[in-house]
Amino acid sequence: MAGEPVIPLLEVTDLAVTYAGDVEALRGVSFSVQPGESLAVVGESGSGKTTLAHCLAGVVQPPEARGSVRVQGEELLGATAETLRSLRWSTVALALQGAPFNPVATVGNQVAEPLRDRLGLSAAAAAGRAEELAREVSLDPALLGRYPHELSGGERRRAAVAMTLGLDPALVVLDEPTAGLDPVTRRSLVWRIAELARQHGFALIVISHDLPDATHMAERCLVLYAGEAMEAGPTSQVMKEPAHPYTWALINAYPVMSTTKELRPIKGRPPDPRAVLSGCPFRARCTQADDVCVEHPALSPSRGRLVACHFGGLKTLLAATGVSKTYRRGNAVVTALDGVDLAVAEGESVGIVGPSGSGKSTLARILCGHMGADAGEVVLESRPLPRSWRRSDRQMRRRIQLVMQDPWEALSPRFTVGQLVREPLDVAGDGSSADHDRAVGEMLDAVGLPSSGPFLGTRSHELSGGQLQRVALARALVGQPKLVVADEPTSMLDASEQARLLVTLRERQIEMGLGLVFVSHDMAVVRKVTDRIVVLDAGRVVEEGPSHDVSSDPTSAAARELFDAAPTFAPDRSPSDFDRVPERRP
Repeated sequence: MAGEPVIPLLEVTDLAVTYAGDVEALRGVSFSVQPGESLAVVGESGSGKTTLAHCLAGVVQPPEARGSVRVQGEELLGATAETLRSLRWSTVALALQGAPFNPVATVGNQVAEPLRDRLGLSAAAAAGRAEELAREVSLDPALLGRYPHELSGGERRRAAVAMTLGLDPALVVLDEPTAGLDPVTRRSLVWRIAELARQHGFALIVISHDLPDATHMAERCLVLYAGEAMEAGPTSQVMKEPAHPYTWALINAYPVMSTTKELRPIKGRPPDPRAVLSGCPFRARCTQADDVCVEHPALSPSRGRLVACHFGGLKTLLAATGVSKTYRRGNAVVTALDGVDLAVAEGESVGIVGPSGSGKSTLARILCGHMGADAGEVVLESRPLPRSWRRSDRQMRRRIQLVMQDPWEALSPRFTVGQLVREPLDVAGDGSSADHDRAVGEMLDAVGLPSSGPFLGTRSHELSGGQLQRVALARALVGQPKLVVADEPTSMLDASEQARLLVTLRERQIEMGLGLVFVSHDMAVVRKVTDRIVVLDAGRVVEEGPSHDVSSDPTSAAARELFDAAPTFAPDRSPSDFDRVPERRP
């Protein structure tokens, strides 16, 4: 009847599972699935994905499980054996991770077993139907006469999917259906599963740590962490524009062909299910954790999806709006920056590239408060960046640090290494002398330099360029900033030292939860360490986008020049390639 509420095919409410009295596998998960819908459940190992899959088929029961799991209105938690038997395979079918089969029975006999047992088909009819199911999942029917160990991993997975479809279930749950498969087999299986869901009209739940597979198989996505839902929404939206800091970190840790930067693991370690933090379970690893995070966040609407974050998702760490700067040279006025906008999210790395004279270094200094803008505003952590050097303002300005291009120019030759790194702490005046000494040693060790002994007494002229630049990095990081602006930090280093510094910078960014603005004219370097690239030309932003897009198919003339001039070992370039004038794209 019109106006009556639609009963979900699957409704999970406040589902919690505890093993052995203290292992909290799931902690209050709620969601629903309508007939014909598809949902991907993603997260790290140990996030509770497989336990959730088992609950959806009634495998886990009270007292371990609490809450509610309803399939077509029928409660599975606490249901009788007869009820569970009537629902499994025919209403909800589960294909477990690893596609377990009985090793002493042929695959075909196992695919046909539910058909004989539940539908009462004869052996011949069941075998014939098993062959039809094999063809549906693109499995050669001739393989049904073999034993499980005689099939490849991909063939066993297809057989498991065929078995789940045998009784035409309304809901199919696949636990890690592509784990361990080669890329070609995995892609083929993903496409086939998605096509079968459309053909048969069954609802599909895919449990997976493989984010691209989840993207291709499911319309909606649920992100689990420590047994809780962190984010839920349309898959394309969640994967392309993640809102929760955990989702953002999880996606950035995944290797795909569409990215060019180095892999970035998630800060810290996954939680122990025996001792999950109170409040937000991700706060120990989150770059934007604050005092309010000791309270538990609700899964609430934000940015077109549901997000379990007190801040509604990933915060903007730095925002520069309408920044302009001019210089006077005699009677002439030179425009260095003209209405530049720039934003950096929590934990994000943004590259600023452009030819010499494009305004990169000027922008870097304005972002750090080392230089004032003629117009525009720089906001750090939701507060305008102050220009004064009063004590309260200095505290905020220390949250953003600049690593300059020339360490010989940036570091005083009168100070020893120990004094150079320690000076920001002494100026701040926080902590004891012993605390400062300990912090200096820890930071020097963190950037790969000796943290004790004669090295602390050396001066700048006694160090190599690579060592000195790492001293400059240690000096910038020792005060625990929130954002680092690195202005051409590798331009004066050889390739080996450049690689060493970039690896060090990336590691410190991850472990300290830093935002990073990386300024350079070297596209090959920037694409390896940044998430987004902003292109400056004549003081204006002429292009902006994901690093892999800007560094592989630039649309602006300035970016194209940098791309064409980037170093390569390709033998097919000739001097004439560098003489041509790039055409501006419309």
